Amino acid sequence: MTERRSPTIRRRRLGAELRRQREAAGITIETVAEQLECSASKISRIETGHTSATPRDVRDMLRIYGVVGVESDELVQIAREARQKGWWHPYSTVLVGAYVGLEAAASSIRAYEQQVVPGLLETEEYAGAMIRAARPDFTVDQVQQRVRVRLGRQSLLTQDDPVDLWVVLDEAVLSRPVGGDAVMRGQLQRLVEVAELPNVTLQVLPFEVGAHAGMDGTFTILSFPEPSDPDVVYAENATGGLFLEKSDELQKYSFIFDHIRAAAIRPEESIAHIAKLVEEPLWKWRPRSSPWT
Repeated sequence: MTERRSPTIRRRRLGAELRRQREAAGITIETVAEQLECSASKISRIETGHTSATPRDVRDMLRIYGVVGVESDELVQIAREARQKGWWHPYSTVLVGAYVGLEAAASSIRAYEQQVVPGLLETEEYAGAMIRAARPDFTVDQVQQRVRVRLGRQSLLTQDDPVDLWVVLDEAVLSRPVGGDAVMRGQLQRLVEVAELPNVTLQVLPFEVGAHAGMDGTFTILSFPEPSDPDVVYAENATGGLFLEKSDELQKYSFIFDHIRAAAIRPEESIAHIAKLVEEPLWKWRPRSSPWT
């Protein structure tokens, strides 16, 4: 499998290797910080991949650990590449760049969504309507920027080395006519079409299931081709999102996703159900005169 070039994943990989080398040398973070004349928090953030390390920082750290020669040169080169900007950088004011970087490097994505269609599956019209409703404070340009980013991300599904995507949609996602009748019907048709891709699996979690393992909220699990890159869980919220990387957290969310997809209807039945909704949408069932409207 061809490795996707992502500065975010390279920072994680570099940080993990620097931590391994430091621990192998029996040196504390405080000692490294003292010798480099910087804060211990900087060293910690470099090791967790949250801060970019300059090639000079990496060379100096490796010198402290006694790592020289080819091994040192390779890690310094990774540091150079990890500082390159991803394609999403111009949109950093309207998007969590870290998530897009991880998404671009992922080999598989598992997602559970309660309210909206995931960005990788949205139509342009649906994306625009959803963003305008969710962020009424945005200008027209800001909305258009976000829509362009979402559409650009969708190339991950059809590139030469496409990501494997498995999505479970709560039936509520299909029941809410975001953008109105025509826009939502177009979005449902898009789901039917994209589900034909061999790397995309789509399931619907019906209302009749009742309470289920995913009641606590929407989340995405990203997995990577390199064994040295552990999975990441991204739980999205109104202020951006939360990244979870601890092994017990990863196990919990994998357990939850397995239960959600087991409770959902099978992929082929899910697609047939969505195709039916294109012709007979759920939001048409409730009369406008009902007390809920």
